[in-house]
Amino acid sequence: MEIYRAKPATRKEMTQFHTDEYVDFLNRISPDNMDSYAKEQAKFNVGDDCPVFDGLFEYCSISAGGSMEGAARLSRNKTDIAINWAGGLHHAKKAEASGFCYINDIVLGILELLRYHDRVLYIDIDIHHGDGVEEAFYTTDRVMTVSFHKFGEYFPGTGDLKDIGLGKGRKYSLNVPLRDGITDSNYQSIFEPVIEHVMSWYKPSAVVLQSGSDSLSGDKLGCFNLSMRGHANCVSFVKKFNLPLLLLGGGGYTIRNVSRAWAYETGIAVGQELSPHLPITEYHDYFAPSHTLDVPASNMEDLNTKQYLFNLKAAIFENLRDIDFTPSVQLQPVPRMLHDDDDDHVLEDRDDPNSRRPQRLWDRNVQRDDEFSDSDGEGEGENASGIRGVRAKLNGDSNARRNEQSYASTQPVI
Repeated sequence: MEIYRAKPATRKEMTQFHTDEYVDFLNRISPDNMDSYAKEQAKFNVGDDCPVFDGLFEYCSISAGGSMEGAARLSRNKTDIAINWAGGLHHAKKAEASGFCYINDIVLGILELLRYHDRVLYIDIDIHHGDGVEEAFYTTDRVMTVSFHKFGEYFPGTGDLKDIGLGKGRKYSLNVPLRDGITDSNYQSIFEPVIEHVMSWYKPSAVVLQSGSDSLSGDKLGCFNLSMRGHANCVSFVKKFNLPLLLLGGGGYTIRNVSRAWAYETGIAVGQELSPHLPITEYHDYFAPSHTLDVPASNMEDLNTKQYLFNLKAAIFENLRDIDFTPSVQLQPVPRMLHDDDDDHVLEDRDDPNSRRPQRLWDRNVQRDDEFSDSDGEGEGENASGIRGVRAKLNGDSNARRNEQSYASTQPVI
């Protein structure tokens, strides 16, 4: 596993999806001046479940930049799985914040993938419907969205089985509305056949999986009954298709369980079975009383009957059966590849001469508290845990994800 510090998304990158006015508003507003933007807050739905806080725009930039950089590395064959647990903010709209989400990093990441990939499959296992992503690609066949979520009188109130897309995107939005208390076995019984059917029919060349942890048992805002391993089974199943995979975070409001789930799923992504025994750290007490890497299911009632799930699968398969071919994509020029991230000499001339050790070299060192080092150069390979050091992105121009000519000439056709 390699850990990278992605460049925060720029205003220009954010406006590939979001409006200029909305992005500029997020950049300007702060707790100190928010009273002067009362009208704009109402217009952009900022203030209630999307509060203003110090560092809001920086937070949005970091989240979006991580997903975009992960997508870029997948497209350049630098990795087969990219993870951004700070991403997965699936409710944000083109010009509106929603459900704790301000900038839709998922849409921006998918747009990055579409520069190189013909078809992208988006899978959402957050308990809430992935409405922002579905809305963004509702009229295109280049992105298929599949959302497994709680439906009914529950935020955001969208994601009906009948919502299947419009125009060219008709049949390319797939919603799996579920009821309270779904268990591991019932979730698996619908997740695996649906995804397998979609994979064989749609034939995506890249996959984005939003792994929201609010579908875990015991979540403060959730009402499903998935264990940590039941939730992680979705990651394991999608990984088996051996497609470029962008793995993202999302919701999750019982924090100790979120950290458990995403740590365990990181292990699955890199092919490592993690020990159930948590190491002793300063955060050990947060995981009381069990102090183990586990989120067990509870004894809550599962309202998803076998008949309901059978009928649901039948309706979904019927929708897919109406279209019996893989959508084609118009040929277009392949964009220039970015500079190789491993070419250190590219950035040597750009290093600050007044800095004793530039940030890109500090990023290469990840040292455990219980280890000693005799040299500043140690840690540039693998550390004692087999994890490569955090590395800054080295794309020739350290302030650009791609050169301007390539950026302008490769806008995805959706």
